[in-house]
Amino acid sequence: MSATRMMILGLVRWMQPVHGYDVRRELLSWGADRWANVQPGSIYHALRKLADEGLLREVATEQVGARPARTTYEVTRKGEDEFESLLRAQWWQVQERPDPFTAAFSFLPAMPRDEAAAALRNRANLLRAGIESMRASLASDWIRASKPVHVGWMFELWSARAEAEMTWCERIAERIDSGVSYLPAGLEPTEQWSGWSDGRPAADHDAK
Repeated sequence: MSATRMMILGLVRWMQPVHGYDVRRELLSWGADRWANVQPGSIYHALRKLADEGLLREVATEQVGARPARTTYEVTRKGEDEFESLLRAQWWQVQERPDPFTAAFSFLPAMPRDEAAAALRNRANLLRAGIESMRASLASDWIRASKPVHVGWMFELWSARAEAEMTWCERIAERIDSGVSYLPAGLEPTEQWSGWSDGRPAADHDAK
């Protein structure tokens, strides 16, 4: 939520006075739903919550025809301070973000070797496609003309991270195919770690 709060406060600060619709449109144009986990449906709720906390003020509410009413927001002094605090916290800290794949990879012995290697190569291919898409975006005239220079630098960061993971996936797939053992100490190499074959730890099997 801290990233969502920071981005909404920052955008309102930059574009104020601004409707929630325009904040949402700007965030989606950045692709923030993908790389910052800013969900489109949560933006209006976040705006109202920030206003309730005194970080934003509602300047006006207007309605045109049958369209939904639109509220215009500005940042308060308290909101300015909150934005500055959140911004610098993100710049000066390195935070590990939860990755579902990392959780799944910790159970590598539960996967058959051939499936694990195939899944890693598939992940590498998906990452490669994403990298190519980002590079095409970076080369497009639209990006260069419509977005600040630092947005291109962000694309470079995402591309570098994806390339590193892609290379790692391919390297680990090769190791798995080579037959190297990665089972816990004391277990014999098998096609699949039998202690997890039906979803129960080995200790449960031994007890029966």
